[in-house]
Amino acid sequence: MKITMLLGSPNRQGSSNLLASSFARGAKEAGHTAEVIDAAHADLHPCTGCVRCGYEGPCVQKDDMEHFRRVLLSSDMLVFVTPLYYYGMSAQLKTLVDRFCAINSSITRRHMKSALLCAAWNDDGWTFDALTAHYRTLVKYLHFQDVGCVLGGGCGTPGSTQRSPYPAQAYELGRSLK
Repeated sequence: MKITMLLGSPNRQGSSNLLASSFARGAKEAGHTAEVIDAAHADLHPCTGCVRCGYEGPCVQKDDMEHFRRVLLSSDMLVFVTPLYYYGMSAQLKTLVDRFCAINSSITRRHMKSALLCAAWNDDGWTFDALTAHYRTLVKYLHFQDVGCVLGGGCGTPGSTQRSPYPAQAYELGRSLK
């Protein structure tokens, strides 16, 4: 299976990227490929809502999205990877998700698998509610099959994340893929 990981952390050495690395290691050991789209460091502009793409592209903006389009539409699974900023996905990942507008029909027809990996500083009982509601809405709308989430509460630093159970959970999720 071809897996594309959508990284939304501006911190390349951060906790959410640690979860992504663990997931990718497990997925590769299970015989899958894992490619990365680094949304946080890409030349990627926000959707303007002009709809000149007709919801099926190409987008009129000339940035990295045309390359990402080819990668996304050749994938069997998308993994959304984000730190939790103010109870939602990072702006960098949200910018990429908003640009799905120009490939909406094609991405929906793919019936891909998906997963969510997230690291958050705090760990209140409601910390992930808004993010998971948004993710589940995306999964439903895009006709994806959700294969799981790793929600790393209390992962304020990469050190605390490494000492937590979440990297092992991300690894096992990747390793369990069929």
